[in-house]
Amino acid sequence: MTTFDPSAQVTFLTDDEGKVATWNPACASLFGWTSEGAPGRPLTDLLAGDERWPSLASAGGARVRMRFSGGREGLATLSLLRQYDAAGEPQGWSAAIVIAPCDSVSESDRVGCTPLSEVVDLLPGTFYAINREGRFVVWNHNLERLAEMTPDEVAAAQVMDMFEPRDRDLALENIRRVFEEGAEVSMEINYVARSGRETPMMLGGTRVSCNGDDYLFGMGVNIASRREKERRLLLSERALNAASNGIVITRCAGRDNIIEYVNPAFERIAGYPALEAIGRDPRFMAAPEFDTHERSQIRVALAERRPVSVVFRNLRKNGELFWNDLNITPVRDEYGEVTHFIGILHDVTAIKQRTDHLEHEVNHDALTGLANRTLLWDRLDHAVHLAHRHKAMVATVLIDLNNFKTINDTFGHEAGDIVLKVVARRLQSAVRESDTVARMSGDEFVLVLVDQPSLRFTLRMVERLRRSMTMPVAFGGNQIPVGASLGVAIFPHDGQAPVELVRAADMAMYHAKGNGGGVHFFSPEMRSANEKRAALADGIRAALDHDELFLLFQPRMDAKSGKVRGFEALLRWRHPKNGVMLPATFLAEAEESGQMVEIGNWVLDQACAFQQQLRQLGYTGLPVSVNVSHREYSQHGFVAGIGERMKRHGLPPGSLEIEIPEADLIRNPGLGRDLSAQLRDSGVALSIDEFGKGISDLSFLQQLSVRQVKLSKAAVHDIAGEGRGSMLAKTLIDIGHNLDLSVVGEAVETEAQMAFLTSHGCDQLQGQWFSEPLAADAVRQMLEQRNDAQ
Repeated sequence: MTTFDPSAQVTFLTDDEGKVATWNPACASLFGWTSEGAPGRPLTDLLAGDERWPSLASAGGARVRMRFSGGREGLATLSLLRQYDAAGEPQGWSAAIVIAPCDSVSESDRVGCTPLSEVVDLLPGTFYAINREGRFVVWNHNLERLAEMTPDEVAAAQVMDMFEPRDRDLALENIRRVFEEGAEVSMEINYVARSGRETPMMLGGTRVSCNGDDYLFGMGVNIASRREKERRLLLSERALNAASNGIVITRCAGRDNIIEYVNPAFERIAGYPALEAIGRDPRFMAAPEFDTHERSQIRVALAERRPVSVVFRNLRKNGELFWNDLNITPVRDEYGEVTHFIGILHDVTAIKQRTDHLEHEVNHDALTGLANRTLLWDRLDHAVHLAHRHKAMVATVLIDLNNFKTINDTFGHEAGDIVLKVVARRLQSAVRESDTVARMSGDEFVLVLVDQPSLRFTLRMVERLRRSMTMPVAFGGNQIPVGASLGVAIFPHDGQAPVELVRAADMAMYHAKGNGGGVHFFSPEMRSANEKRAALADGIRAALDHDELFLLFQPRMDAKSGKVRGFEALLRWRHPKNGVMLPATFLAEAEESGQMVEIGNWVLDQACAFQQQLRQLGYTGLPVSVNVSHREYSQHGFVAGIGERMKRHGLPPGSLEIEIPEADLIRNPGLGRDLSAQLRDSGVALSIDEFGKGISDLSFLQQLSVRQVKLSKAAVHDIAGEGRGSMLAKTLIDIGHNLDLSVVGEAVETEAQMAFLTSHGCDQLQGQWFSEPLAADAVRQMLEQRNDAQ
């Protein structure tokens, strides 16, 4: 075929993928393909546009531009009809092409014959046609660009993939209305690109029928600039609404200035809702017979269309006077004419009452509003004075929250502040109005309970206080447990002066804390215990100054070969009066008095020096482990300090191990993860001590960089042959190995324990059965005698 015949029509078959299956001479003449070369070629190779086979097949054809023989192009109507085999299964397509020369139709028909694919890419927004399954059958390049997808990816995509989850229900409902009700819909929604970039769009769509099937044809317009304008307008409105000062906008109307806008601060200050103020002149709030000069200043300034600032009194809606610092500014239109005034009013009544306010600030705690230390001493002194005169009793209660530092570490300081506020309210609710509740410092509260008729009465009040502290505090979806230790001292039995009463209550509180919390009344024995505690704290300071502390080293043995695999550094105190003291007798006081960090630094220095000596003697590969407390490793720069020590002593990575009880790490998982990662990066191994003593969080342990776990002493001591008491140790060994960790059994004291642990795969053993803790010289002698540590 050499010319475009208006009646020309060719028909051929394709397979399911749109590849030519049959080809006749008419087709060969029209398109220039031979009958031998045509089969297997994609039908889309005949098209001059970028139409894709899935879109054509879904639509049943289209008006398209085609390439004809001789390099010419022209418009044609492509119709696709599904073919079926003898079993009724879909098999291929029948393709019919009808050609009409452009000069045989009207201009409107020629324009109407323009392929949709050529038009949609000229549209300023996105264009799309989707089927009932939510698949794209036609779209333009703008859609590909916004979605950051290739054409093939768009063809395979689901329209819902382009919307945020929160928008999908609305989109689904609108698509349903289009297909089921024939509705024309529009909605504002965000396109979500592959990269996550969001583009606000106004989408519209309606139902269009094509070859017997219905499709949703629609367009989208980018409304980012409109959204930005709306955002700025909304920001301005929010700023006006959020302003702490009252704002009034009035319109000039002759001698009056009619209110057109008031913000929430004005409503709060004046007490008038916006609906009652708008449409009235602000003079309706005037306080008769007050500040006539200032009102005259306003009147003249408004008449002269100039700014003015005055301080005067107005009336709130409830009739109450308030001091108003008012600044009025004229607003001009585009022609320079004053059309409005903006008035900014500030309620300065509180400033007039500044003296009372300052007094409250000086005497009350800023966070909780309770009496502070200054007011506490004044109230307690006054209560003792009256009680002395009237022969009455006064109870002083000192309350310290349990584990408050853990609350801050676990939930954050904001949660800690909330707990303090809630506790303050509960304490105030549990006492009488005549009593005083004060925040002494941090998480410590002091109560002054006046006019106590009997100790039984005091006990009931204190029990009410204790119960008020047992309920958890809700914060951020968490229930924060709150408990407290309460110490009680009674005037005149436990002290005559305020300072004596507080000191006695503090001793009682400390006694309660040492016994797990609860309530304790002061007794003379507590004073003696307090003096002993103070003497111990002084002794610890002296021990550091006079080199009374020393380390022993207990070897860790290979369970199979019996070779030495490392040492644990154990602290001792050579007390000048009490002899050698174990850590359990003094470390708790060191923690309480804040001396634990200094002691821990000393231990690390000594352990590094010992390791250096071993290496100089040729004993390598024998790490030294050091136990550290939460107070030590939560200090800023803890890991950096270890790294500096190792560098100073010339120790390679792996020379030092840090032992931390499992319960301490679980108490603050975030800190535990950070610490383990920092230790790993510094070449220091982390060893989990007391494994299995409490509840183990195995998923948490898997997140840590841990070298080994040490069985709890209780698990080892419970070993007795193959009885039930031995099952815990066996289970813990299996768990450690399942976590791919080395397992150490410590505190091994009997042959039965050693045999059991060895037979059940425990990797290393430590305890009196093998060796007591040794001084450094004794360690060297042992290694020389064994001659197997290398």
